[in-house]
Amino acid sequence: MSFFEELKDTLIENGAALVGFADLHDVTPYSELPYGISIGFALDPEIISGITDGPTHEYARLYDHANRSLWSLGALAEEMILSKGGRVKNLPSTIDKVPENLRTALPHKTVATKSGLGWIGKCALLITKEYGSALRFTSLLTDLPLPVGEPITESRCGECRACLKACPVTAPSGKNWNSSFEREDFFNVWKCYEKTKIEASRPEIGKLICGMCIAACPYTKAYIKRSGAK
Repeated sequence: MSFFEELKDTLIENGAALVGFADLHDVTPYSELPYGISIGFALDPEIISGITDGPTHEYARLYDHANRSLWSLGALAEEMILSKGGRVKNLPSTIDKVPENLRTALPHKTVATKSGLGWIGKCALLITKEYGSALRFTSLLTDLPLPVGEPITESRCGECRACLKACPVTAPSGKNWNSSFEREDFFNVWKCYEKTKIEASRPEIGKLICGMCIAACPYTKAYIKRSGAK
């Protein structure tokens, strides 16, 4: 078994749902670390199925649990890479301070699409065949050459408009993403942000979340159905 097979298996054994490897030479802001590891943590389908009119207290707690789990998985991957003499940068699954332009230097979604794990939906979330958009991600960058996946460069949402219908602020435009798009070409992140600020003001929520588009996605619904959740 190769080191990277061992790394992937270890992460999955410790709670990761998906793990992918990406060539980031053309997108990374850290030229000395041109390879990426994308780690996805699946959200509890029972709790996601309960999101009908906005975020719930249970979803807020799940969000924190997912972030903690991803922090642990990232730390585990970092330790394994360092043990092999590689350099590594651990990108956290969430940030304490929202950037002024609502944009990070290297989105987790970019690492995931470059890894071949999924595509960007009309809701600007990563969508996978296995879990829909009921996932959170963390990423690591390294200089160790990885057995990279085949990047996904186009949306597979087709004519589906489920997330458009579910969004309370009409943030998605309805356009299908492709890798040449900027986020603003198909999604109004400021509408989404203003809505989540309102939700964050609720004492039982306390964070910038909504979840309506996640629950509405047909791929998410299929995941929920397979799980047996109600």
